[in-house]
Amino acid sequence: MSVLSVTCCVLLFLSFVVEGSVHEYRGERFVAKGNAFVVHGGSEGIYSSKPGNLNESSATANGDSYIRFEKIVFRRTEEFSNFTSGLVQAIVFEVEDREAIGGSAYGGQRAICCTADLAKLGACTQGEVIHRPSTKDPSWPHVFGVSFNAYELVATLPSRSIQVTKTGMYNLYFMHCDPNLKDVVIEGKTIWKNPTGYLPGRMAPLMNFYGFMSFAFVILGLFWFYQYARFWRDVFPLLNCITLVITLGMFEMALWYFDYAEFNETGVRPTGITIWAVTFGTVKRTVARLIILMVSMGYGVVRPTLGGLTSKVIMLGVTFFLASDVLELVENVGAVSDLSGKARLFLVLPAALLDAFFIIWIFKSLSATLNKLQVLGLLFWVMSIKYFIS
Repeated sequence: MSVLSVTCCVLLFLSFVVEGSVHEYRGERFVAKGNAFVVHGGSEGIYSSKPGNLNESSATANGDSYIRFEKIVFRRTEEFSNFTSGLVQAIVFEVEDREAIGGSAYGGQRAICCTADLAKLGACTQGEVIHRPSTKDPSWPHVFGVSFNAYELVATLPSRSIQVTKTGMYNLYFMHCDPNLKDVVIEGKTIWKNPTGYLPGRMAPLMNFYGFMSFAFVILGLFWFYQYARFWRDVFPLLNCITLVITLGMFEMALWYFDYAEFNETGVRPTGITIWAVTFGTVKRTVARLIILMVSMGYGVVRPTLGGLTSKVIMLGVTFFLASDVLELVENVGAVSDLSGKARLFLVLPAALLDAFFIIWIFKSLSATLNKLQVLGLLFWVMSIKYFIS
């Protein structure tokens, strides 16, 4: 399969999973977990709001942190609408407060929804999600919901914003405990914001990092191209490859910076820029590995060409590019949640094995080249001694 066809397949897959810090829900169905039915609404690291008048400015970097619910609706089919349902609830909690969700009666199996035994103890209301106030902040976790009236097909969750006043990893789940709510789906969106913009917590420092790296690569590029122009008559092929790596690095760093800057401003990750950034980075890493491998083989040092090894080196480079590019595309394009996806686990192994093969081949080639250089050095000394003796 060609590089183009593999990339197209990956992009087609990603077109259905693109997210942003604006989390959109498009007909997601509730999945049974224990005695509850759950939809995962998102998980992100959020920094606490900065003190002061947080809402005076409408700018993105206004120091305000929040999770905002907008136009969240639940839909059920007409076939299962002839009853008044229990609550469909939204639960927002910080990871340290996860034990505040769920409970058990008399030390039995832990449940998310309130059972009859727990209701008799007065610990919760039967048919609702069990939750207790956090010991650190009684206002957390935030739990609120809406129910369906008889023959009502749509239930709308009230819009609200939850202010974040503590730095941490926050989770959102939509849950219900009513087995009669079959085929209920959720639509709408939630907006997660940090003090400096919409970048999730783990991504927020990367925008400044890539801005600095872009500047560093520009300085390196100017110095390199100046020296390249000065000594262009003495340039050999490997230096052209190094020039290509530096150029790719300049583009990669700039594209990553624009990717994060756009994401931070709008809350939606720019797919096109991310794809280009990933592709430039993967090409750069592939070329860099190939340069090291060729030098280790003695190319430009003890041999003018790679001979019959050229096709094998190219094949390894193309395979590594495919494995790394697919991994990086799945990991980065559309990704926003601070939790890694399961798909990454199946894609890391091929890239890791090819990387290990590169390393083994480099060290074996380097050892052979050093042995050859030692033989050539010894031969040089023998010839020199013979010349002086004669």
